Amino acid sequence: MKPVRPGGSRERGAPARPRLEKPPLRPQVTTLWDYPSQHYGSQQQGSRDYRGATPSYVIWNVVQRFTKPGEKVLDPFCGSGTTLDVCRDLGRQGVGFDLVSTRPEIQVADARSLPIKARSVDLVFMDPPYADNLEYSDDERCIGKLEADGRYQRAMRLVLDECARVLRDQRMLAIYVCDVFKKGRGFWPLGFELFELAKKHFEPHDVIAVVRHNKTLEMGNYRKAADEGGFFLRGFNYLLLFRKR
Repeated sequence: MKPVRPGGSRERGAPARPRLEKPPLRPQVTTLWDYPSQHYGSQQQGSRDYRGATPSYVIWNVVQRFTKPGEKVLDPFCGSGTTLDVCRDLGRQGVGFDLVSTRPEIQVADARSLPIKARSVDLVFMDPPYADNLEYSDDERCIGKLEADGRYQRAMRLVLDECARVLRDQRMLAIYVCDVFKKGRGFWPLGFELFELAKKHFEPHDVIAVVRHNKTLEMGNYRKAADEGGFFLRGFNYLLLFRKR
């Protein structure tokens, strides 16, 4: 597949994306990542209106670093298709699944049971639900309906088993995840827990902290509540990087 420059012409038949004017892309070289905006270039990757959308800057950095043009990238929680758009820009073959398809290229499937051949993928990038932190769909199979009381962890163990099945040996798994704190309910270190679960099939490669740009972090009432309540607002996401044994 021929690469497309960010902001350049799109492939014939690809869905139109809103035009934007954003800062240029910059490869990240430390374990602390930041990004100037949710999207890059003159177009939008995925949808800015999708709840819990992954910053395309993060996906771009992972895909361009760990794959080559023409290789296959899987996103089992594809959402609005951000990974697919990044893969198209970089000349990779993007494959996306979700319980709810928001566009034709996203196939309907449960991340615990994917209709894809074993050892056929060169990179898995996932931004799974952070337990029941957000409401994603009405589908009862949705992992985003499970509390982090063991049920979420059991579901994600099955997802990681499936990632190990479809990923080629020595290729990369990237997990973008955030811990969860809910006032009155408690704190769940999902980053640490998924890190331990992934070690069943994968060797740790590195751990990246990605600065969160969430509007609530700047809202005075949220900051006041955190200060007075003695808790912390989530200021970063983990990007957990693993290599399949």
